[in-house]
Amino acid sequence: MSVSVNALDHIVINVADVARTADWYRKILGMEVRVFDPGPGKTPRTSLVFGNQADHVAAGSDDLCFLTASTPDEVVAHLKANGVAIEEGPVAKQGARGTLRSVYCRDPDGSLIEISSYQDGAA
Repeated sequence: MSVSVNALDHIVINVADVARTADWYRKILGMEVRVFDPGPGKTPRTSLVFGNQADHVAAGSDDLCFLTASTPDEVVAHLKANGVAIEEGPVAKQGARGTLRSVYCRDPDGSLIEISSYQDGAA
């Protein structure tokens, strides 16, 4: 069984000033700013939401989340079959449209890759 992605859920960008950047995206591109608490001891996260979705410092500094219709167990089996180390997961995480089931690995440059599916099956 192979795994294929069908959408991009979110992109994490590195910024110098979160409030300034969020305000720019809100004013200039009409995005909705949402702040959520990721849990005890963790810094609140700011999301910019638009439509149906939600500068690189160096190679390997990206954090990408891809959606798949495959189950987390299928993703794990696929990664293991291809010799890809699993960094974390399957775990429940906050996505752009609700709770995701996510498996984390790294691409060849070290960027964090999150392969996810929504718990309710929404793609």
